[in-house]
Order: sequence, then structure tokens, then C-alpha cells
Amino acid sequence: MGLEIEKKFLVKGDFKKHAYKAVHITQAYLSTLPGTTLRIRRADDKAYLTIKGRSNASGMSRFEWEKEIGIDDFNSLLELAGPGMIDKTRYLVKNTDGVHTWEVDEFYGDNEGLTVAEIELSSEDDSFDRPEWLGEEVTGIHRYSNSRLLLNPYKNWKED
Repeated sequence: MGLEIEKKFLVKGDFKKHAYKAVHITQAYLSTLPGTTLRIRRADDKAYLTIKGRSNASGMSRFEWEKEIGIDDFNSLLELAGPGMIDKTRYLVKNTDGVHTWEVDEFYGDNEGLTVAEIELSSEDDSFDRPEWLGEEVTGIHRYSNSRLLLNPYKNWKED
């Protein structure tokens, strides 16, 4: 069990030429109660069960527990999931500081057109380089969380 500390940004430029790996991800939610989410995720040929807690005041830190599960277990749990699924490709990009890695998610389906980048940090004060393709910071803005994107997809935001 651990603490996840991350910052999240919109992407405004070409990051793909810097990516060293891409993974197709589908995920669904078994529970999205306020303060806690229970998620199942398939990333290529692996699957995971993840519990996430409420974010702190800055929106950067929260409890996260994750366990690898079998693909058969993922498919069985999918039967219990709420409606909808997040579909995205995650690209991994080494940061220019040589320490951190960006996880850049390009969304499909109802969230087509949205691309966000996250960087995991060792503390909230951890410093990192900002690549030229990084846009506005959206850390702590709940509408950008995957569980919220399922409830209010990016395609609906034009009406907001």
C-alpha cells in the first residue's frame, strides 16, 4: 500500500516522437463512491485491480493500492462494473531530467480529443523539467480524473 503523488497536465504538442513505449488500456469501475474508487484495468496482456482514496487538498497525493490479477479475473469482474469503459493508449516518455517518466494518455471513444500527461513524484516538493509539449496544469481538477471522464465524457464539455 502506498501514497501516489502526481501532477497532471494537458498536452499541447507532439510528444509521440519522444515515447519509448505505448500500451493500450481499457478500464472500468466497480465503485466510484466519493473519496474511494475501485477500478479494474487491462493493459495489453496484463490486468490490475486498483483502489484509490480521496486526494489531499492540493490534489497531488492520495492513497493507492494495486494488485495484478489474471485476465480471466478481469473479464469476470467486468460483469460487475458500472456502465461504460475508459479506452486509451498510454505512452511512456522519459523526462529530460533523466529521473522521471511521463505517462501520456490519449483517449478514444467519448473522450476522443483529450490527451493528458501525468508525472509521478517522490514528494509534493519534487522538481522536474517541463517538456515543450506540456500544456496547462490540471492537477486536482476532478473532471480530468478517469472515473469522472466516464460519468461526464470530454465530448460533453463543449456544452459546459
